[in-house]
Amino acid sequence: MTDDINYYNGIVFKGFVRGIAATAISGGQYDRLMKRMKRSSQAIGFAVYTDVLERMDLGASPVAAQEDDFLNVALPKGRLGEQVYEMFAAIGYECPELLDPNRKLIFENKEKKVRYFWVKPSDVAIYVERGVADVGVVGKDILLEEQPDVYELSDLGFGKCRMVVAGPGDFKDDTAKTLRVATKFAAIAQNYYRLRGRDIDIIALNGSIEVAPIIGLSDVIVDIVETGTTLRENNLAELEVIDNISARLIANKASFAFKNKNIVNIVKAFDMVLEENK
Repeated sequence: MTDDINYYNGIVFKGFVRGIAATAISGGQYDRLMKRMKRSSQAIGFAVYTDVLERMDLGASPVAAQEDDFLNVALPKGRLGEQVYEMFAAIGYECPELLDPNRKLIFENKEKKVRYFWVKPSDVAIYVERGVADVGVVGKDILLEEQPDVYELSDLGFGKCRMVVAGPGDFKDDTAKTLRVATKFAAIAQNYYRLRGRDIDIIALNGSIEVAPIIGLSDVIVDIVETGTTLRENNLAELEVIDNISARLIANKASFAFKNKNIVNIVKAFDMVLEENK
């Protein structure tokens, strides 16, 4: 959406076709572009993505195609997913079978017209973006890092932590040198320092990131911190907070258009539950 805002001025719109998860039409008003072309007239236009429309011939997924009026929910495996299901059950979308101790991954309540499936937390946004799931819950860190093409609807307040820059407590940034940053969140780190005009060298690591500045592999790290205990035990400190992280309810853009009433009602009900639990 950022690119659209930079390109267009005034109204910006997107169009969807039932059965296709991606945007099929995109357009808006672009008077400013006309002025750059030395023309002072109002203009509005749009593009139809024929490659997206062709997907209709490929057939929908077996799950999504069963009942279009079902709400498909991607739940992250683990405690977070269990908390989210409890919220759905509290607002009338219960599915008792989901609580049974078995290895099933897909559960549905035909009476409530809701279908749940367990997925790896880092994959929730992919299922939602691709339209297999109408809604899902994912950490803000994944949204910042992967930037999936979905709507972020609500902050559920679960799993609160922080995305931070951390390093030795006495660290002083020498701007004459390239800053070495160890992280598994390369996009977040790049975006953060780009906005500050800081040249950095990303060192991609997948675990034990706190070790990097201790042994001189990096100057600082960019990582998620909850309590800060691990940092303190390794003589490191939070230097800057990049963003606050928590679980977010997201929706597929086409689903939000075609199942709008249902999804909006869920958001409102969730807001009420969260307010009651404060």
